[in-house]
Amino acid sequence: MDVQLYNVGPRIPEELKFLETLSDNIWWCWHPMAIELFVRINPNLWRELSGNAKQFLRTVPQSRLEELARDPVYRRHLRAVQADFERQVPKDKEARKRDIAYFSLEFGIHESIRIFSGGLGVLAGDHLKAASDLSLPLVAVGLLYRQGYFTQVLDRNGWQIEHYPVSEIHNLPLVRARDKEGNGITISIPLIDRQLFAAVWVLWVGNVPLVLLDTEIPENPPDLREVSWRLYGGDKRMRLHQELLLGIGGFKALLAMGYEPSVCHMNEGHAGFLSLARISHLVNDFGYDPNVALETVWRSNVFTTHTPVPAGNEVFDIGLLRPYLNVFAAEAHLDVNRVIRWGIPINDRNHASEMSMTVFGLRLADYSNGVSKLHGEVAREMWKNLWPQRSVSEIPIKHITNGVHIASWVSSRLWGLYERYLTPKWAHNPPLDQLVEGINTLPDEELWMAHELCRQSLVRRARKLIQSNVRYLSGHGKEADLAKNALSPDVLTIGFARRFATYKRGTLLLRNPDRLLALLKDTVRPVQFIFAGKAHPADDAGKKLIQDLVQFAETHGVQDRLVFLENYDIGMARSLTQGVDVWLNTPRRPQEASGTSGMKAAINGVINCSILDGWWAEAYNGENGWAIEGNDYYTEDEDRDNYESQQLFNLLENEIIPCFYERSNGDLPVRWIKRMKASIVTGLGDFSSERMVEEYNRFFYEPAEASYRKLTADDAAYAKTLVAEKERLVEAFDGGKLYIERPTVEGNLSDMHVGDTFKVSTHVYLAGLRPDEVEIEAYYGTVNVHNEIVESGVEKMEMVEELPDNNYRFSCEIVCQASGRFGLTARIKAAGHDWDNSVPGFMCWPR
Repeated sequence: MDVQLYNVGPRIPEELKFLETLSDNIWWCWHPMAIELFVRINPNLWRELSGNAKQFLRTVPQSRLEELARDPVYRRHLRAVQADFERQVPKDKEARKRDIAYFSLEFGIHESIRIFSGGLGVLAGDHLKAASDLSLPLVAVGLLYRQGYFTQVLDRNGWQIEHYPVSEIHNLPLVRARDKEGNGITISIPLIDRQLFAAVWVLWVGNVPLVLLDTEIPENPPDLREVSWRLYGGDKRMRLHQELLLGIGGFKALLAMGYEPSVCHMNEGHAGFLSLARISHLVNDFGYDPNVALETVWRSNVFTTHTPVPAGNEVFDIGLLRPYLNVFAAEAHLDVNRVIRWGIPINDRNHASEMSMTVFGLRLADYSNGVSKLHGEVAREMWKNLWPQRSVSEIPIKHITNGVHIASWVSSRLWGLYERYLTPKWAHNPPLDQLVEGINTLPDEELWMAHELCRQSLVRRARKLIQSNVRYLSGHGKEADLAKNALSPDVLTIGFARRFATYKRGTLLLRNPDRLLALLKDTVRPVQFIFAGKAHPADDAGKKLIQDLVQFAETHGVQDRLVFLENYDIGMARSLTQGVDVWLNTPRRPQEASGTSGMKAAINGVINCSILDGWWAEAYNGENGWAIEGNDYYTEDEDRDNYESQQLFNLLENEIIPCFYERSNGDLPVRWIKRMKASIVTGLGDFSSERMVEEYNRFFYEPAEASYRKLTADDAAYAKTLVAEKERLVEAFDGGKLYIERPTVEGNLSDMHVGDTFKVSTHVYLAGLRPDEVEIEAYYGTVNVHNEIVESGVEKMEMVEELPDNNYRFSCEIVCQASGRFGLTARIKAAGHDWDNSVPGFMCWPR
């Protein structure tokens, strides 16, 4: 039967028309007064619909809206929110020039918009919110997943079951993207001998348009409609289709919408193919030579890696990939073998069977970073083979530590306190001294009362969720009572919530069941644990961790003190990071890239107890939480896990639990509250997404945009100069024609003291290059037990003699500034900084 579908909703009274405008922009989800505007309409319905503003307005009874239209207090509230909205989100936002394009396979903005799976997506969502708050000229690109990531249910045995409910698109704050003529935009990309079509939608995140591609349209055959069904679903071919659509289709969508970004930011390797689309655009629409286009593109790309584990980085079999890349390489006038080599480390190119999207992203980005200080070090070590002529300290992967969007994650109760006692800009990366001053004036009683209310709210929510679990639905008697009375609002509550992967060690506590049971059954100083998180559908080992927790609690009769909450999402994450007392994190160091959930806990006064990994390695100061002592010398995971489990229990038994229950000054745990305040200072002061985005803008976006302008000016004159220069450098450096002698030293290196100087000289052959095209450097620094230079310094050498046939002698003086054991050599590198970040770069050492 051919049926035409239509929707009927209540008629919004004229006095409340702004509610429709507000529901069309997810801006409301990080503004407490705007959230309250919806909640006041019907609190129970709002909770039932998980805060889906579009669906909510379509469901509210007409009579309730008419009642509110006559309520002067509600209308005054609405006008105040409208004034804030119009001040922060100007009406001409659609017409703004967008110089920066941010590509990500997932975005976690609100629990009602299920196009995310976990930390990577939530980080991307916080990036957009901060960009909006900062009025950054940014546009974002992703995929519109109809089924999204799965909904998690545990069966009676505690085994994870995945369900994929379909999101009703009319209940999302989406509008069709339109071209200048007002036509809905649909783009297509070639998939070997077929075309993949995608409708283009826009979801407004404050000032930032999030462009989403949707393949569930009639133009596609059934198998291609599935491309945008599930996040991280399907086989490798499906993942390849998704990533081609994101990178190449996403860039095509921006062009069709009239955007011409000068900087493109790849949030992980999933978006790497966008570089091919950018090159093709410059070749076909501007007439650039492919090599000129390449120089322009890679020098204005930004790449962020989030994965410190080699196995977690996306790779594609070259046999699968080549037929697809044949088409896209031809469009860009590039040789497909050359394109594939961009995704393979230089020393592996003769035998590689796979292409790495991380290598592809790093090769095609002048600006790259890890997401914490420690992760930057790990990434430099992991990818040093891309730059085989450089020491690890000189690998051009920086770090910008992640941050969280403060307004999205602070509880409403603490928001009120912060507004009263802290600097007016407390949520916007304030100066640390102003923040500390405000925190010191915050009364202990008020902070503790606000936190206890958050814990009580969490316990109420947890009980409701537990009662709906399939394991309790048919329960009666003891099972029903357990569900109703699980947890206590007055007990020390420790939370652990994140993706259940083996390296995150969600069951570390189970390694000593006797000590754990002693804590759980202690009636004098009771402790309770709340766990939550999803395992990847294909990760049975991760699912087993969840099952082990559930079965441990049931076997030992401690389900009221150790609970697992199903279907972890953004809403549950807010409740947990606002309501627990301690946030537990137990990864195997250094496999946690960042760990933003701990930052969300910190800004709510929740105290972190964590392995010194990710963000905590740079955040921990001895006063703002606890560090679980690790031991990197263990070579076996079993030994390390046993050791670190013991250290965790020592902390719990000897420090954390006594501190929480110490009430020497009446009912307040004064020492605990002091740590809470230190935690808040750390979170608000150093780990906001505004700080993070400001750093991306200052260190990456602004210089990349300036580079793009310079490269494209005057018919790409500068880019053409770089291409010619590169040809000369490749011939000299890669051809092995350059030569530099091992440096000679005037003086006795075995008898040097701090303050002494010595002269270093070397002879070089420049193979046709001019002296001004290179720099000759003395390279020196402290050495390790293998006599490898680990902390390097360089001293530029000056030409002291021109010899026949392109030979020269260079020298310099080195000052001994510190004591220790040092190594010394010399090198030739390309002059200036234009090639500092190129892969593999231009450098020659004595041989």
